[in-house]
Amino acid sequence: MLYLETGSTDPYYNLAFEDYVLSNKRDENYLILWQNKNTIVIGKNQNPRAEINYEYLKGKDVKIVRRKTGGGAVYHDLGNLNYSLIVEADDSENLIFKNFMKPMLDCLKNLGLKAEISGRNDIVIEGKKVSGTAQRLLKGRLLNHGTLLFNSNLLEVADALNVDPKKYKSKGINSVKSRVGNISEFLKEEMTLKEFWLYIRNYFIENSSQIIELSNKEKEQIRELADEKYSDWNWNFGSAPKFNIHNKRYFKMGILEIYAEVEKSRIKNIKFFGDYLALVDDADLRKELEGVKFQEYEVRKIIEKYDVKSIFGSIEIDQVLDTIFNRTG
Repeated sequence: MLYLETGSTDPYYNLAFEDYVLSNKRDENYLILWQNKNTIVIGKNQNPRAEINYEYLKGKDVKIVRRKTGGGAVYHDLGNLNYSLIVEADDSENLIFKNFMKPMLDCLKNLGLKAEISGRNDIVIEGKKVSGTAQRLLKGRLLNHGTLLFNSNLLEVADALNVDPKKYKSKGINSVKSRVGNISEFLKEEMTLKEFWLYIRNYFIENSSQIIELSNKEKEQIRELADEKYSDWNWNFGSAPKFNIHNKRYFKMGILEIYAEVEKSRIKNIKFFGDYLALVDDADLRKELEGVKFQEYEVRKIIEKYDVKSIFGSIEIDQVLDTIFNRTG
Protein backbone atom coordinates (compact mmCIF):
# COMPACT_ATOMS: atom_id res chain seq x y z
CA MET A 1 0.00 0.00 0.00
CA LEU A 2 1.21 3.50 -0.86
CA TYR A 3 0.48 6.62 1.17
CA LEU A 4 -0.53 10.06 -0.12
CA GLU A 5 -1.56 13.39 1.37
CA THR A 6 -3.42 16.09 -0.55
CA GLY A 7 -1.50 18.95 1.07
CA SER A 8 -4.68 21.04 1.06
CA THR A 9 -7.76 21.85 3.13
CA ASP A 10 -9.72 22.92 0.03
CA PRO A 11 -12.66 20.49 -0.33
CA TYR A 12 -12.91 20.93 -4.09
CA TYR A 13 -9.26 20.06 -4.55
CA ASN A 14 -9.35 17.20 -2.04
CA LEU A 15 -12.29 15.43 -3.66
CA ALA A 16 -10.70 15.93 -7.07
CA PHE A 17 -7.46 14.45 -5.68
CA GLU A 18 -9.28 11.36 -4.45
CA ASP A 19 -11.18 11.05 -7.74
CA TYR A 20 -7.94 11.32 -9.74
CA VAL A 21 -6.16 8.63 -7.74
CA LEU A 22 -9.13 6.26 -7.99
CA SER A 23 -9.46 6.78 -11.74
CA ASN A 24 -5.82 6.92 -12.78
CA LYS A 25 -3.47 5.28 -10.23
CA ARG A 26 -4.25 1.62 -10.75
CA ASP A 27 -0.85 0.10 -9.97
CA GLU A 28 -1.12 -0.16 -6.17
CA ASN A 29 -3.47 0.15 -3.22
CA TYR A 30 -3.55 3.61 -1.66
CA LEU A 31 -4.25 5.33 1.63
CA ILE A 32 -4.94 9.07 1.47
CA LEU A 33 -5.32 11.19 4.62
CA TRP A 34 -6.76 14.68 4.27
CA GLN A 35 -8.76 17.44 5.92
CA ASN A 36 -11.37 19.95 4.77
CA LYS A 37 -11.79 23.33 6.39
CA ASN A 38 -15.43 24.06 7.39
CA THR A 39 -17.25 22.12 4.69
CA ILE A 40 -20.52 20.31 4.21
CA VAL A 41 -20.09 17.30 1.93
CA ILE A 42 -23.33 15.93 0.53
CA GLY A 43 -23.89 12.47 -0.92
CA LYS A 44 -24.16 11.91 -4.65
CA ASN A 45 -27.96 11.58 -4.64
CA GLN A 46 -28.85 14.14 -2.01
CA ASN A 47 -30.86 17.33 -2.14
CA PRO A 48 -28.80 20.08 -0.43
CA ARG A 49 -31.96 22.02 0.46
CA ALA A 50 -33.24 19.03 2.43
CA GLU A 51 -29.96 18.50 4.28
CA ILE A 52 -28.36 21.84 5.06
CA ASN A 53 -29.39 24.45 7.60
CA TYR A 54 -28.89 27.52 5.43
CA GLU A 55 -30.15 29.85 8.15
CA TYR A 56 -27.43 28.65 10.51
CA LEU A 57 -24.75 29.01 7.84
CA LYS A 58 -25.55 32.66 7.08
CA GLY A 59 -22.42 34.73 7.55
CA LYS A 60 -20.27 31.63 8.05
CA ASP A 61 -17.46 30.67 5.69
CA VAL A 62 -18.62 27.13 4.95
CA LYS A 63 -18.19 25.48 1.56
CA ILE A 64 -20.63 22.94 0.13
CA VAL A 65 -19.49 20.17 -2.18
CA ARG A 66 -21.06 17.02 -3.63
CA ARG A 67 -19.07 13.78 -3.58
CA LYS A 68 -19.40 10.82 -5.95
CA THR A 69 -20.32 8.30 -3.25
CA GLY A 70 -23.76 7.82 -1.74
CA GLY A 71 -24.85 8.18 1.86
CA GLY A 72 -25.67 11.20 3.95
CA ALA A 73 -24.41 14.73 4.44
CA VAL A 74 -21.44 15.30 6.76
CA TYR A 75 -19.80 18.36 8.25
CA HIS A 76 -15.99 18.60 8.12
CA ASP A 77 -13.80 20.91 10.16
CA LEU A 78 -10.13 20.80 11.09
CA GLY A 79 -10.92 18.62 14.09
CA ASN A 80 -11.94 15.87 11.69
CA LEU A 81 -9.57 13.63 9.71
CA ASN A 82 -10.72 12.02 6.48
CA TYR A 83 -9.31 8.84 5.03
CA SER A 84 -9.58 7.23 1.61
CA LEU A 85 -8.65 3.59 1.08
CA ILE A 86 -8.41 2.59 -2.60
CA VAL A 87 -7.96 -1.12 -3.24
CA GLU A 88 -8.48 -3.84 -5.85
CA ALA A 89 -11.99 -5.30 -5.84
CA ASP A 90 -12.48 -7.42 -8.93
CA ASP A 91 -15.42 -9.50 -7.74
CA SER A 92 -18.09 -6.84 -7.36
CA GLU A 93 -20.85 -9.41 -6.76
CA ASN A 94 -19.24 -10.50 -3.50
CA LEU A 95 -18.44 -7.06 -2.11
CA ILE A 96 -19.52 -6.76 1.51
CA PHE A 97 -19.52 -3.19 2.79
CA LYS A 98 -18.45 -4.08 6.31
CA ASN A 99 -15.40 -6.04 5.10
CA PHE A 100 -13.90 -2.86 3.72
CA MET A 101 -14.63 -0.97 6.94
CA LYS A 102 -12.76 -3.55 8.98
CA PRO A 103 -9.18 -2.21 8.41
CA MET A 104 -10.07 1.17 9.92
CA LEU A 105 -12.13 -0.50 12.64
CA ASP A 106 -9.13 -2.62 13.63
CA CYS A 107 -6.91 0.46 13.52
CA LEU A 108 -9.13 2.18 16.09
CA LYS A 109 -9.38 -0.94 18.23
CA ASN A 110 -5.59 -1.08 18.32
CA LEU A 111 -5.72 2.17 20.32
CA GLY A 112 -7.75 0.41 22.97
CA LEU A 113 -11.01 1.92 21.74
CA LYS A 114 -14.26 -0.04 21.96
CA ALA A 115 -15.05 0.59 18.31
CA GLU A 116 -17.70 -1.36 16.44
CA ILE A 117 -19.66 -1.18 13.20
CA SER A 118 -23.20 0.10 13.53
CA GLY A 119 -26.00 0.23 10.99
CA ARG A 120 -25.17 0.47 7.33
CA ASN A 121 -21.91 2.34 7.37
CA ASP A 122 -21.01 3.88 10.72
CA ILE A 123 -18.30 3.23 13.28
CA VAL A 124 -19.34 3.93 16.86
CA ILE A 125 -17.53 3.99 20.19
CA GLU A 126 -19.66 3.32 23.24
CA GLY A 127 -22.77 4.16 21.27
CA LYS A 128 -21.51 7.43 19.78
CA LYS A 129 -20.85 7.77 16.06
CA VAL A 130 -17.25 8.77 15.33
CA SER A 131 -17.05 7.78 11.68
CA GLY A 132 -19.34 7.59 8.67
CA THR A 133 -18.19 5.77 5.56
CA ALA A 134 -19.18 5.41 1.92
CA GLN A 135 -17.96 3.43 -1.07
CA ARG A 136 -17.60 3.65 -4.81
CA LEU A 137 -16.65 0.94 -7.29
CA LEU A 138 -14.90 1.97 -10.51
CA LYS A 139 -13.53 -0.52 -13.04
CA GLY A 140 -12.45 -3.08 -10.47
CA ARG A 141 -11.13 -0.51 -8.00
CA LEU A 142 -12.96 0.21 -4.76
CA LEU A 143 -12.88 3.45 -2.83
CA ASN A 144 -13.82 3.26 0.84
CA HIS A 145 -13.65 6.66 2.48
CA GLY A 146 -14.86 8.13 5.71
CA THR A 147 -14.64 10.68 8.45
CA LEU A 148 -12.79 10.30 11.74
CA LEU A 149 -14.17 12.80 14.24
CA PHE A 150 -11.24 13.44 16.54
CA ASN A 151 -11.90 16.79 18.21
CA SER A 152 -14.49 18.39 15.96
CA ASN A 153 -16.87 21.10 17.08
CA LEU A 154 -19.87 18.84 17.66
CA LEU A 155 -22.29 21.75 17.94
CA GLU A 156 -21.32 22.82 14.44
CA VAL A 157 -21.58 19.23 13.23
CA ALA A 158 -25.18 19.05 14.49
CA ASP A 159 -26.41 22.58 13.78
CA ALA A 160 -25.06 22.85 10.24
CA LEU A 161 -27.24 19.89 9.26
CA ASN A 162 -30.19 20.71 11.50
CA VAL A 163 -32.93 21.03 8.90
CA ASP A 164 -36.63 20.43 9.51
CA PRO A 165 -37.51 17.48 7.25
CA LYS A 166 -41.12 18.72 6.91
CA LYS A 167 -39.95 21.85 5.14
CA TYR A 168 -39.27 20.16 1.83
CA LYS A 169 -40.97 17.21 0.20
CA SER A 170 -37.78 15.82 -1.24
CA LYS A 171 -37.47 12.95 -3.64
CA GLY A 172 -33.80 12.54 -2.71
CA ILE A 173 -32.27 10.69 0.25
CA ASN A 174 -32.45 12.17 3.75
CA SER A 175 -29.44 11.74 6.02
CA VAL A 176 -29.73 9.48 9.07
CA LYS A 177 -28.77 11.82 11.90
CA SER A 178 -27.11 10.09 14.82
CA ARG A 179 -25.58 11.04 18.12
CA VAL A 180 -21.95 11.86 17.47
CA GLY A 181 -18.79 11.87 19.56
CA ASN A 182 -15.10 12.65 19.26
CA ILE A 183 -12.49 9.90 19.29
CA SER A 184 -10.34 11.97 21.65
CA GLU A 185 -13.04 11.62 24.35
CA PHE A 186 -12.48 7.88 24.54
CA LEU A 187 -8.68 7.64 24.45
CA LYS A 188 -7.01 6.31 27.57
CA GLU A 189 -4.01 8.59 26.98
CA GLU A 190 -4.08 12.08 25.53
CA MET A 191 -3.18 12.40 21.87
CA THR A 192 -3.13 15.41 19.55
CA LEU A 193 -4.76 15.28 16.14
CA LYS A 194 -1.31 15.39 14.55
CA GLU A 195 -0.25 12.36 16.62
CA PHE A 196 -3.48 10.59 15.67
CA TRP A 197 -2.80 11.36 11.99
CA LEU A 198 0.68 9.85 12.24
CA TYR A 199 -0.68 6.84 14.09
CA ILE A 200 -3.17 6.12 11.29
CA ARG A 201 -0.47 6.51 8.65
CA ASN A 202 2.00 4.26 10.44
CA TYR A 203 -0.64 1.60 11.13
CA PHE A 204 -1.13 1.08 7.41
CA ILE A 205 2.34 1.96 6.10
CA GLU A 206 5.32 -0.25 6.94
CA ASN A 207 8.21 1.98 5.82
CA SER A 208 8.92 5.46 4.47
CA SER A 209 9.45 4.21 0.91
CA GLN A 210 5.68 3.76 0.70
CA ILE A 211 5.11 7.48 1.29
CA ILE A 212 4.93 9.11 -2.13
CA GLU A 213 3.89 12.38 -3.76
CA LEU A 214 2.17 13.01 -7.05
CA SER A 215 3.98 14.84 -9.82
CA ASN A 216 3.41 18.52 -10.54
CA LYS A 217 1.69 17.54 -13.80
CA GLU A 218 -0.71 15.29 -11.91
CA LYS A 219 -1.43 18.04 -9.41
CA GLU A 220 -2.22 20.42 -12.28
CA GLN A 221 -4.72 17.89 -13.63
CA ILE A 222 -6.28 17.62 -10.19
CA ARG A 223 -6.60 21.40 -9.96
CA GLU A 224 -8.32 21.45 -13.35
CA LEU A 225 -10.74 18.76 -12.17
CA ALA A 226 -11.42 20.74 -9.00
CA ASP A 227 -12.12 23.91 -10.96
CA GLU A 228 -14.16 22.32 -13.74
CA LYS A 229 -16.20 19.87 -11.65
CA TYR A 230 -16.07 19.95 -7.88
CA SER A 231 -16.32 23.72 -7.46
CA ASP A 232 -18.92 24.00 -10.22
CA TRP A 233 -22.44 25.07 -9.22
CA ASN A 234 -24.03 22.62 -11.67
CA TRP A 235 -22.28 19.65 -10.03
CA ASN A 236 -22.93 20.69 -6.46
CA PHE A 237 -26.46 22.03 -6.81
CA GLY A 238 -27.65 21.36 -10.36
CA SER A 239 -27.56 17.62 -9.64
CA ALA A 240 -30.09 17.98 -6.83
CA PRO A 241 -33.30 15.96 -7.17
CA LYS A 242 -36.64 17.59 -7.77
CA PHE A 243 -38.39 18.92 -4.66
CA ASN A 244 -41.45 20.95 -3.77
CA ILE A 245 -41.72 23.94 -1.47
CA HIS A 246 -44.75 25.28 0.33
CA ASN A 247 -44.26 28.23 2.67
CA LYS A 248 -46.77 30.60 4.23
CA ARG A 249 -46.25 33.90 6.07
CA TYR A 250 -48.54 36.37 7.80
CA PHE A 251 -47.69 40.04 7.33
CA LYS A 252 -49.46 43.26 8.31
CA MET A 253 -50.40 43.80 4.67
CA GLY A 254 -51.75 40.28 4.20
CA ILE A 255 -50.99 36.59 3.93
CA LEU A 256 -48.42 35.43 1.38
CA GLU A 257 -48.25 31.77 0.44
CA ILE A 258 -45.92 30.24 -2.15
CA TYR A 259 -45.82 26.92 -3.92
CA ALA A 260 -42.75 26.12 -5.98
CA GLU A 261 -41.25 23.16 -7.78
CA VAL A 262 -37.47 23.09 -7.98
CA GLU A 263 -35.59 20.76 -10.28
CA LYS A 264 -31.80 20.55 -10.55
CA SER A 265 -31.74 23.51 -8.14
CA ARG A 266 -33.61 25.75 -10.60
CA ILE A 267 -37.16 26.98 -10.25
CA LYS A 268 -39.38 24.95 -12.56
CA ASN A 269 -42.55 26.78 -11.61
CA ILE A 270 -43.72 29.04 -8.82
CA LYS A 271 -47.11 30.37 -7.72
CA PHE A 272 -48.10 33.02 -5.19
CA PHE A 273 -51.33 33.04 -3.19
CA GLY A 274 -52.77 35.18 -0.42
CA ASP A 275 -55.22 37.87 0.60
CA TYR A 276 -52.82 40.76 -0.12
CA LEU A 277 -54.26 43.64 -2.18
CA ALA A 278 -52.45 43.21 -5.50
CA LEU A 279 -52.73 45.99 -8.08
CA VAL A 280 -51.14 44.14 -10.99
CA ASP A 281 -50.89 40.51 -12.12
CA ASP A 282 -47.85 38.40 -11.17
CA ALA A 283 -47.76 36.31 -14.39
CA ASP A 284 -44.72 38.05 -15.91
CA LEU A 285 -42.75 37.74 -12.68
CA ARG A 286 -43.57 34.04 -12.33
CA LYS A 287 -42.58 33.42 -15.94
CA GLU A 288 -39.23 35.16 -15.52
CA LEU A 289 -38.49 33.20 -12.34
CA GLU A 290 -38.77 29.91 -14.23
CA GLY A 291 -35.31 28.47 -14.83
CA VAL A 292 -33.61 30.76 -12.29
CA LYS A 293 -31.19 29.20 -9.81
CA PHE A 294 -32.87 28.61 -6.46
CA GLN A 295 -30.52 30.99 -4.66
CA GLU A 296 -31.58 34.11 -2.83
CA TYR A 297 -29.23 36.40 -4.75
CA GLU A 298 -30.45 35.14 -8.15
CA VAL A 299 -34.13 35.32 -7.22
CA ARG A 300 -33.72 38.82 -5.76
CA LYS A 301 -32.20 40.07 -9.04
CA ILE A 302 -35.35 39.04 -10.90
CA ILE A 303 -37.88 40.34 -8.36
CA GLU A 304 -36.09 43.71 -8.15
CA LYS A 305 -37.03 44.36 -11.79
CA TYR A 306 -40.69 44.61 -10.78
CA ASP A 307 -42.85 46.95 -8.71
CA VAL A 308 -43.04 44.54 -5.79
CA LYS A 309 -45.59 46.46 -3.75
CA SER A 310 -47.97 46.63 -6.69
CA ILE A 311 -47.77 42.87 -7.22
CA PHE A 312 -47.90 41.89 -3.55
CA GLY A 313 -50.07 44.63 -2.06
CA SER A 314 -47.36 46.56 -0.18
CA ILE A 315 -45.59 43.40 1.00
CA GLU A 316 -41.90 44.25 0.60
CA ILE A 317 -39.23 42.39 -1.33
CA ASP A 318 -37.44 41.09 1.78
CA GLN A 319 -40.73 39.69 3.05
CA VAL A 320 -41.31 37.95 -0.28
CA LEU A 321 -37.81 36.44 -0.08
CA ASP A 322 -38.41 35.47 3.55
CA THR A 323 -41.41 33.47 2.37
CA ILE A 324 -39.76 31.86 -0.64
CA PHE A 325 -36.68 30.75 1.30
CA ASN A 326 -38.47 30.28 4.64
CA ARG A 327 -36.09 32.68 6.34
CA THR A 328 -36.40 33.54 9.99
CA GLY A 329 -35.11 36.66 11.67
